[in-house]
Amino acid sequence: MHITITGNLGSGKSTICKLLNEKYQFEVYSTGKVQRELARQMNMTTLELNQLMCSDHKYDNMIDDATMRISRENKDKNIIFDSRLAWHFVEHSFKVFVSVSLDEAAARVMNDQRGQEERYSSLEEAKRLLAERAATEKVRYKDIYNLNYMDFSNYNLIIDSTYCTPDKIVDIILKEAKEYEKAGIETSKLLVSPRRLVKEEDITNEDKVRLRDLVSEYQKVDTVIDAVITAYKTEEDYEVQEGLDYVKAAFLAEVPYCEVKSI
Repeated sequence: MHITITGNLGSGKSTICKLLNEKYQFEVYSTGKVQRELARQMNMTTLELNQLMCSDHKYDNMIDDATMRISRENKDKNIIFDSRLAWHFVEHSFKVFVSVSLDEAAARVMNDQRGQEERYSSLEEAKRLLAERAATEKVRYKDIYNLNYMDFSNYNLIIDSTYCTPDKIVDIILKEAKEYEKAGIETSKLLVSPRRLVKEEDITNEDKVRLRDLVSEYQKVDTVIDAVITAYKTEEDYEVQEGLDYVKAAFLAEVPYCEVKSI
């Protein structure tokens, strides 16, 4: 099984890849790992290759070719590809996008030790610079490949990491990947925490009484409620159009996810 994982900056995808390796023995090929392999083949250091990539896009293409070759030559291995665009270049994979709110992403990178180049003086600065970097990457990939890696329709599973632990996300990814392999058809599923779909202050005491039976039912749910939720994707969150009561009940029952149909 080959799984390609990309996501928002600060979404925790590298941690998820590490856990898939530790818990389920998937090999992990990150873009950085492929780049180091290519540098060795060219008798260069990774720094020298990085400098060349800034001025010549052919090295991006060489890394893409290496990613494709690795996927072709290792069809019998369980591999995770940790890369912005591996979903496009790996010949057959379960394609995952890990999303996260900008506030949470900024808080995570503020707390991480990511080196001098990723130090921030405030949460607002982290949010601003993360948003700018994401916008720059989006333009770069559009210019080089004519691709939008932020388009959710590219993926089989889009999973929100804002309020869920990496361990839980890893188990869900593997479960969904196995179901995808078994079905043999292209599907796309968007899993979003109810805490991103509704705010606690929007749930009234009347709601708590009215939805008491549904909340009791949802407290038995381990991962995803069985209900139709439709929502508009806003710039940073979602605006529920249908199924708001289900979302409120899931919030109160502390269910990790709702499956959302984005419109």
